[in-house]
Amino acid sequence: MSMPIRPEHRWLYPIDWPEISNIVRFMRAGGRCEHCRRPHGRYVTFLAGADGVWWDVEIHAWRDGRGRRLRYAPDVVPLEAIRMTRKPVYLATAHLNHDPTYSGPRWRNLAALCQRCHMIHDAAEHRRRRWWNAFRMRALGDLFSGRYS
Repeated sequence: MSMPIRPEHRWLYPIDWPEISNIVRFMRAGGRCEHCRRPHGRYVTFLAGADGVWWDVEIHAWRDGRGRRLRYAPDVVPLEAIRMTRKPVYLATAHLNHDPTYSGPRWRNLAALCQRCHMIHDAAEHRRRRWWNAFRMRALGDLFSGRYS
């Protein structure tokens, strides 16, 4: 499963995008997020409120939000307050410079990212686009609705 591409943006991607995405996610990254090491297609246990701390079943240890193994168990609060969630992890191929028309030499501009890392990476771009869309809608409203009537 890969990230859906909006129909209006489809023409920006190369025709062989599904193959490129599979190579980046599964051959180069080995089926793990390149930022936090979460495995694709598996359910992962997260420690709620611990900034991305998750349990890696393969090494039987906690990892932080950057994929580094924790030396010590995370600080634990009383059992009543501990909240752990299990969620599936899906990798998507992300453009590191937010430009889908450029993949760079040997796909250096591409990274296999899980949902969390992808959202963190794209947060500033999402804020910029939200601002631009709101600005555009206000400008159209001023133009046609008659703020200046």
